[in-house]
Parts: sequence; structure tokens; C-alpha cells
Amino acid sequence: MSLPMPPYRADTVGSLLRSDTLKHAREQHAAGAIDQKALKAVEDEEITRLVKRQESLGLKAVTDGELRRAWWHFDFLEHLTGVEGFESEQGIQFQGRQTPSHGVRVVDRVRFNPQHPMLEHFRYLKEQTTSSIAKMTIPSPSVLHFRGAGQVDRSVYPEWGSYFNDLADTWRDAIAAFYEAGCRYLQLDDTVWAYLCSDSELESARERGIESPEKLQHVYADVLNRALEGRPADMHISLHVCRGNFRSTWISEGGYEPVAKTLLGSVNVDAFFLEYDTDRAGDFRPLRFLPRGHQQVVLGLVTTKTGELESAEQIQERLKEASDYVPMDQICLSPQCGFASTHEGNNLTEDQQWQKLDLIVNLAEEFWGY
Repeated sequence: MSLPMPPYRADTVGSLLRSDTLKHAREQHAAGAIDQKALKAVEDEEITRLVKRQESLGLKAVTDGELRRAWWHFDFLEHLTGVEGFESEQGIQFQGRQTPSHGVRVVDRVRFNPQHPMLEHFRYLKEQTTSSIAKMTIPSPSVLHFRGAGQVDRSVYPEWGSYFNDLADTWRDAIAAFYEAGCRYLQLDDTVWAYLCSDSELESARERGIESPEKLQHVYADVLNRALEGRPADMHISLHVCRGNFRSTWISEGGYEPVAKTLLGSVNVDAFFLEYDTDRAGDFRPLRFLPRGHQQVVLGLVTTKTGELESAEQIQERLKEASDYVPMDQICLSPQCGFASTHEGNNLTEDQQWQKLDLIVNLAEEFWGY
């Protein structure tokens, strides 16, 4: 199989709705009725089904739907050396909803665990692909810092410089490990860049003890670029930015302008997946900071928060509008986020999920010839 390098004109963010079969198996496992081996067998079968379904739609990049995870980020972070999960006093507050109480804390120097379970998760996904490339999604390093700065053992990291150095080294090692496992398309998921565009989130950060959070964009850009140093030329790495996605709700609002010059103009990823399904994301003017060249912007114009199918004509008009600020050959199309950033999933059906992905593929074929 020979495919062009990603991202593709029709792309996908990552997570997919969990089926009733998988939800039932998870409930049985939590109750002790089935063991981990039996649960994994169900996960394997469901992932194989989802890969076939994604390929049948014509997607050139497919994921495992993050089916083995409860959270889009915690499941990866708490398997890093020096990081542990814990039951927090309260969950993360979204608009009208709060997540279950859970968090991660840094108890020792952060390192990538060469036995990280998601390496094997990726290997299984890759084995299932036949006409597509296997895409892996993991959280970005800034995710571990922004909300968890108060959960870092300061006897381990008395000053932040050494902590950020270790984050860069950890993610550089993670990238190398996934490459060794066969990964050629890795996506870093990062809500923090959108939080840095939100006055309320910046204020919350100050209340958590983060000084001058508006300056963090430069720190995070540096960490990302150091993590990306030396990556193989045939490994494509994207950065996905969203404003929160839990049970069809959200956290932050505000356009990309406050961070666009730093994000689009200096972070050395191959593509930026940007949420653009509502007015909360602002207009397309910040796209002017994307340098001309190989980097792509993948516009999340199709929402995963509701089941109503978007108008193809409206999406086409928005693509043309975006091309006023960035050349059309540097634009791709995707959902604005995953369909299930946590195992609960968003408020739409599996059929509606597949209809939205099918719409994206069809639009890409009409617009670019895919």
C-alpha cells in the first residue's frame, strides 16, 4: 500500500463513540464479572470493526477510536514514569456539566515509560489497517502542566525550567518509541492553546497559582519544538486544538488571535487541526500567520457535539472564506474534535457519527479530488 503523506483532505481527529457491546463489557469488568483478557478481546473486536468502517468510508487515516481509554489524556499521562492518577476532589467544570473526579500528579521526574501500554495499542491498530495509515493520538506536553501545575511535587521540581526540560525530553522519547513501533502519523491533542485565548481560563490559571499564564504560549512552543527535534522525515506529526469536549459541552471560548502568531508561526508540526464549528472559535483571520509551504491547517468545520448533519454548501462556503487567508492547497477538512473524548461520548448516535465522517470524505472528493 502506498499513500501520500498525511494529513489528508478528509481527516479525522480520533475518538469514536463506544458501542453498547463495549460499554457492557466495561461494566462487567468493573464489577469483576470478566477479567482483563476478556475485556481486551471485546476491545480488539470493536477496534477491528471500526477500522473496517472507517476504511469503507474512504478515510486514508484511521484510529482505534481511543476505545481502550476512559479519558483522552489521563490514560496516557498516568502511564508516564513519575506521574500517577488520583481521585481529585472535583472534576473539570464544563458548561453545565462536570467530569467525574479524577486527575494526575507528578511525584517524580517525568520520563517516558518504554513499556507504555499505548505502544501495544498502536501495534494492534496498525495490524488491522489494509487501505489506510494508522493514526495515533496522545496528549500534548502542555496538557500535563496547565491544569496540573498545582499537582507537581516541588521537591522534585523546585524550579519550572527543569520541569519543562523533562517534558520536552519525555515527548521526544515518546515520539521515537511510537516511530519504532511503526507509527508514521502521530497527533498531539492540546486544549491549552485554546484556553490561552480565553480570559476566564487565564484567570482560573492565575487562581491555580500560575503566574503570567498569557506568557505560557512561548514556553509551550519551545517545549513542543524541542520534543520534535530529530524526528524522522517520514513521520508526520499534527497538533489538534479544541475548546473542551465532554458530553457535547465545552470549556473555553475566544478566537485564535492571541496565540496565532506563536502557534501557527513558530510551532514546527506538520499540520494544525483547529476547531471551527461555532462562533466561539472566532473568524479565519488568524490563519494568515500560517507560513506558506508544506504545513497544513485542518479545519474542524463539522461538529461532533450534535447529530444534525451540516449543509455541504455551507461547509464549501466556509472553506472558500478560509482561503482568503491561507492557500487552498494548505487546507484540509475534519470534525472539530473527537466524538468521544471520554468513554461516555457525545450526544449523537453512531449512525450520525458515520454520516458526518462520510460528509467530510464526500466534500473532500468534490472540493480537492481527494
